[in-house]
Amino acid sequence: MTVTFPLTGEPLALDLLNTRTAAGDLVAEPAGLADWLAEQAGRLTPVEAVGAAEVAAVRAVREAARAALDAVRVGERPPPDALRALNAALAAAPAHRELAWTVEAGLTAVPCRDAAPAERLAAELAEAVAELLTDPRVTSVRACEAQDCVLLFLPAHPRRRWCVASACGNRARVARYYARHKEEHA
Repeated sequence: MTVTFPLTGEPLALDLLNTRTAAGDLVAEPAGLADWLAEQAGRLTPVEAVGAAEVAAVRAVREAARAALDAVRVGERPPPDALRALNAALAAAPAHRELAWTVEAGLTAVPCRDAAPAERLAAELAEAVAELLTDPRVTSVRACEAQDCVLLFLPAHPRRRWCVASACGNRARVARYYARHKEEHA
């Protein structure tokens, strides 16, 4: 099974939140989560095998992130339960840096988390959520204006109204066109 994700390339925390669409939960099963992780290649430490534990961990972080972001976007205090869940995910797999030498890159300091895959994945995602929640641009996060869309994005341009202009934007323009022409012929 290959899942198509309607919007990726936003900050990692928003990409995570956008796995719950109007059509349903795209990471409710291990195959869907594996597909999403493949889409996020290079942004997260690879997970060799995705199972129920990884799905549960990701969904728990996503639910806490949604509650926290909904509050912070409008300048309110995040729910204490959401902050507890995010902090627990961060604490379960603390990061440290390890120095490594390769001929190609020279000396590097690579982030490392000693934890089970589900805990490591949850911690990395919780860290991305923490970065978004503390970013001054968090109040600029917008919901797509399309009636049947629930996706979030961080607009690079202040006039951006849709998650994907070629999808939601086109549907909105076509709907307005038909509404105008229906009125003219009525």
